[in-house]
Parts: sequence; C-alpha cells; structure tokens
Amino acid sequence: MTPPQSLTPAEVQCVRCLQLTERRDLDRLLWCDPCREAARSRAGWWGWVVGLVGAVALSMWIWLVVQPTLLVGAWAGTVVAAFWLGAKVAREVIYGLVRLHNVPAVEAVPPVSPPSDDERRVRFH
Repeated sequence: MTPPQSLTPAEVQCVRCLQLTERRDLDRLLWCDPCREAARSRAGWWGWVVGLVGAVALSMWIWLVVQPTLLVGAWAGTVVAAFWLGAKVAREVIYGLVRLHNVPAVEAVPPVSPPSDDERRVRFH
C-alpha cells in the first residue's frame, strides 16, 4: 500500500505574477517574494509622496494660522518629523490596502509570442 500523497501540490502559481513557485516560498495570500518586494517598493514610493503632501499642508497651516515668530527651527523640526512619520504610516497603510485588495495577475507578464497552432491543439485536446 502506498502512503497518501499530500493534498497540497509542491508548486503553486503566485496569484500576482502567475509564476510557478514552491509552496513553501509563498505567503498566506500566495504571493511570491518578488511580488511582495514590488508591492512594498511601490507602497514606499507612494508613502513618500503622501508624507510630502502632508508636510507641505502642515507647513502652510503653521505659516498661515500659527504664524511663528520665535523658534522657527523647532517648527521646521516638527514639519520634518511629520514628513518622516507620515511617509512611514502611509507606506504601511498603502501596502496593507494593496494586500487586502489582492488583484490577481496584476504583475503577470504576457508571453512573448502567441502559441502556435500545434501547441494549441496539444493544450486543448
């Protein structure tokens, strides 16, 4: 009698790029390492943009509403800290939203050439 085989295959497709990857190299959402790194990088870039927009808005508010006359350097430090913290928080929120949304095959690269007629016959018959 042969031992029962595992119910999970050894290789599974990454949900994002559709590349076959060993099951142990995928996370719980079936994302491979390159797809996670690409999403983290993209979220990091957008995080810096959001942090910059927030810092500019804070600067405008400080300049127009608070109108500091003393300790301008301390206000500048506040803006820099808000920029840095805002970018970090935005990066994590954006990354979480991308993971939550989990669009299938968004990182997939189409084949270079369409399959020939012989390949189609083999695949579909």
